[in-house]
Amino acid sequence: MKEKIQQLREELNEHNYNYYVLDNPTISDYEFDQKLKELQALEQAYPEFYDENSPTVRVGGSVTKSFPTVIHEYRMYSLDNSYSKEDLEEWEQRIIKTLGSDQINFTCELKYDGASIDLLYENGKLKQATTRGDGIQGDDITANVRTIRSVPLQLKGDYPERFYIRGEIVMPKKAFESLNKERTAAGEDPFMNPRNTASGSLKLQDTAEVAKRGLDCLLYFLVGNTGIKSQFESLEKAREWGFKVPNISKLCHSTAEVMDFINEWDTKRHTLPYETDGVVVKVDSIAQQEELGYTSKSPRWAMAYKFKAEQVDTVLESISYQVGRTGAITPVANLKPVLLAGTVVKRASLHNADQIEKLDIRIGDSVYVEKGGEIIPKIVGVNLDKREADAQPVKYITHCPECGTELVRNEGEAQHYCPNAYGCPPQITGKIQHFISRKAMDIEGLGEETVEQLFRAGIIHTYADLYEVTVEKLLPLERMAQKSAENIVKGIQKSKEIPFERVLFALGIRYVGETVAKKLARHYKTIEALENATIEQLVEVDEIGNQIASSIVNFFADDYNRQLIDRLKGYGLQFSINEQATEGQTDTLKGLTFVVSGVFHLYSREELKALIEQHGGKVGSSISSKTNYVIVGDNMGPSKKEKAEQLGVKMISEEEFNAMIL
Repeated sequence: MKEKIQQLREELNEHNYNYYVLDNPTISDYEFDQKLKELQALEQAYPEFYDENSPTVRVGGSVTKSFPTVIHEYRMYSLDNSYSKEDLEEWEQRIIKTLGSDQINFTCELKYDGASIDLLYENGKLKQATTRGDGIQGDDITANVRTIRSVPLQLKGDYPERFYIRGEIVMPKKAFESLNKERTAAGEDPFMNPRNTASGSLKLQDTAEVAKRGLDCLLYFLVGNTGIKSQFESLEKAREWGFKVPNISKLCHSTAEVMDFINEWDTKRHTLPYETDGVVVKVDSIAQQEELGYTSKSPRWAMAYKFKAEQVDTVLESISYQVGRTGAITPVANLKPVLLAGTVVKRASLHNADQIEKLDIRIGDSVYVEKGGEIIPKIVGVNLDKREADAQPVKYITHCPECGTELVRNEGEAQHYCPNAYGCPPQITGKIQHFISRKAMDIEGLGEETVEQLFRAGIIHTYADLYEVTVEKLLPLERMAQKSAENIVKGIQKSKEIPFERVLFALGIRYVGETVAKKLARHYKTIEALENATIEQLVEVDEIGNQIASSIVNFFADDYNRQLIDRLKGYGLQFSINEQATEGQTDTLKGLTFVVSGVFHLYSREELKALIEQHGGKVGSSISSKTNYVIVGDNMGPSKKEKAEQLGVKMISEEEFNAMIL
């Protein structure tokens, strides 16, 4: 009977592939359903032959009460956006400069508007499906993704033993229209747009409901050790293995060819069965991708070209002013509600006083609104033909809308600030909310709303007060149960284990983001050493400029901040680098700048860069007169080699580099 069950599974997998991936069914729906029912009956009769990737999981039926958080083995970055041919050409020039070669091909693919997904396959079987989340970690939604019929449960061909593939879960236009017809007929409100509906569907608890939504999965990026040399080849290979990879892609040899592809699909995109909002342009060579690497947010080898955003006009009813955690004032336009790109827009950022003056915007004006990157609404102009004769120019506020303090505007800065850092409520709660955030102290059970509650109740006024919160103090709060209170206190206590670099980031020093906090922690090793550093000493640290250095010195010069840190020390937070974290660190390469170029055998490019920094050296992105060494691997760009020779920069192998640090 095991053989019969296996035979049916293989048949049904093949029919699923023909129907949902190739769009070429070879049997009728009735015949397919009969075979599926036969398999379901056999699996019920012989549970010992259970397989989590059986075609029967496609219909759903299980209930997921929670979606565990999973840390991505390979970070999921976001893409930089461009909106013009000039943007793309500037990007291409940066790539040429970094690679030292103009021999670059690009793969162009449409940018589908859905929910990003990361699929793990082991031995040809779907092992795990994870949402993008914040790029560092996402939610495990494997059970729901197994119901999507275009996601292969068993691969075919010469697939690698273990790899990830990424793409978008989308809702086709027809499925979206059909779903909304059903909802309207049932007296329910229709969904606003396919993208949000697809994303929301993936977090439904009942897998049977997910199965009914008609979701599709379009895949386009392989991650892991696949042995594939180019992006275009990877698309072809993924198709061979059974993935639904869009056929609309093109290998281009110049940005002129890229623009031809973009212009073609800017017109033709409306004929597609899916929503798309642009074109993704990638450097085709995987070796060149590795050499270009990543910024802290996005790959240097890819760019999203966004199609022109949809635009509507509506009425500006009023302007309100928001106060951020740093005291920065952001004016917000309150608009007459209008439908834009599938969502109802009521508000839009006006950024600062200069922007209001530039637009010459006035209350009651008819304004043009579009979504920047088709996500964030922004006002791009005013319809002067509809302006009322008595409309008055906007007078920007002079005092904080929250605490009444007179605003300041520093020379050379666009924004106004409220200087009442320790008495202005949104600044107080904003600092605490930053402190507890996932990338900082990551206090489980404590969210932004609870912080607001605790502040209003007078339980906390600073982030140091969190460490004096008890279950007894929490229980009187509205909607606060015993278990929730215990979890919050437990999360606060557990945060004392968070390493120094994240504690430093959590303090909220202006201009000190995640990356800068890491560099400062590794360089100074203790908070005391950092507190006593001068501006001159700070700017000697890699990537620390005058602006960041001045901000750090000013922060520690404030007695209030020093008192907060003393309290946090007393509660047991980590204010020095853990000995294990510094194990192997030396100053062997201090003062030396290296550029890494080519493909290597002893180490990966990222490992080489990590070793340089571990031993006190600096990694440069391109060869200049400040470069001391170029570590040369296979396939180094000829113009990069020529530049190193012209500047007299010494070129060494990875073996020679190894000898320097041993």
